Amino acid sequence: MTVTPLTHPAAGIPPVIDTSAGLVEVFSELKTGHGPIAIDAERASGYKYSQRAYLIQIKRHGGGLHLIDPVAIGETDIWQSMSKEFADCEWIIHASTQDLACLREVGLEPQRLFDTELGGRIAGCERVGLGALTEELLERSLAKEHSAVDWSLRPLKEDWLNYAALDVELLVELRDAVEQLLLSQGKLNWALQDFDAILKAPAPAPRIDPWRRTSGMHKVRDRRTLAIVKALWQARDSFAREIDISPGRLFNDELLMQIATKRPAGVGDMRKWITRRSRVTNQPIEHWFDLMNEAIALPEDQLPELRIKSDSLPPPKSWDKRNPPAYARHTHARHQISELADDLAMPVENLISPEPLRRLCWVDPPVEVNQAPLFIEETLSSYGVRPWQIAQVTPVLLDALYQREPLIVEAPEENSPDSGEQESDPV
Repeated sequence: MTVTPLTHPAAGIPPVIDTSAGLVEVFSELKTGHGPIAIDAERASGYKYSQRAYLIQIKRHGGGLHLIDPVAIGETDIWQSMSKEFADCEWIIHASTQDLACLREVGLEPQRLFDTELGGRIAGCERVGLGALTEELLERSLAKEHSAVDWSLRPLKEDWLNYAALDVELLVELRDAVEQLLLSQGKLNWALQDFDAILKAPAPAPRIDPWRRTSGMHKVRDRRTLAIVKALWQARDSFAREIDISPGRLFNDELLMQIATKRPAGVGDMRKWITRRSRVTNQPIEHWFDLMNEAIALPEDQLPELRIKSDSLPPPKSWDKRNPPAYARHTHARHQISELADDLAMPVENLISPEPLRRLCWVDPPVEVNQAPLFIEETLSSYGVRPWQIAQVTPVLLDALYQREPLIVEAPEENSPDSGEQESDPV
């Protein structure tokens, strides 16, 4: 396969639209176009606290390619007007779950979606990044060297804008190629169900005690150290939100754990520890030092618990002792689901997510086998599994749910070519 580099958009790099009047002109030009709308957004992940869009790229055949600065434009009803005008149009987004939130934040609310990244996964493409998929299906390569830059900086560099424009330059053509691939495999309806599910998915619920997800939490052995982690995490998060900077750029989790476990003797020590690893000045280090000492001095009954109650299931590897029948069901189910995914040429997690499968296996199935299909359908549906997925996995699950002995997969012989690999647990 000969891959042709695409170094610039065919019509050149358009000027950045940064006024409401300019956005109105974009709206008018898009209305003269035809077909779906390709859209992408650039955020400043890793640099800023917020996940807002700092640049939005839109292209439509006959309607031009546009680069828009939503921050400079500010709040405007024009975005909502665009959503209403193009409600019947298909919106093409690559890896839509990454960009939908920031697009919705400005007022763009797609009603029909085609996700080229997810479509590629369902079609069994080995690499589904935008550049890789464009190379495989369109035999064109895209410049991708600016994917991790700080898009909040102004003015934006020309080569950054060129990179951003290329993200939507061939997105319509890529969508058509992915659709043809899905059609040839009889999977288009599966993909459309998944696209619709993405649009209808509720916003994720706020995490309970998000500070408990701090990296290195395994080092915490007592409740007082845990109190320090909680106090510093919350203080760091609050200050990062206030100045709109990624919390890790103030000080990372590794240093947070160092402070919590080693406890600097004075504010000067804490300042040295932080300033050695951070370029952010004017941090309220004295306040954070006081918070550390307040956490150390907390009464016993005010210290956070090391473990909190959760409705999550225990790890499947422990089921053999905690719930042996469920363990047997799950070993068979995950093996058969993995084989089915291979037959369908798609990742296991796109056939069925791990959590619904574990929930299904944890409880006893109906005594009457003829009631099992409805049991599977109702259980999986309650966890958001799509109809196409249920239809595919039900036949193999009917067998797995009534197995009484766990499936033991023999490890490869030591001298075999695969002896260095271990059995994976994809589901």
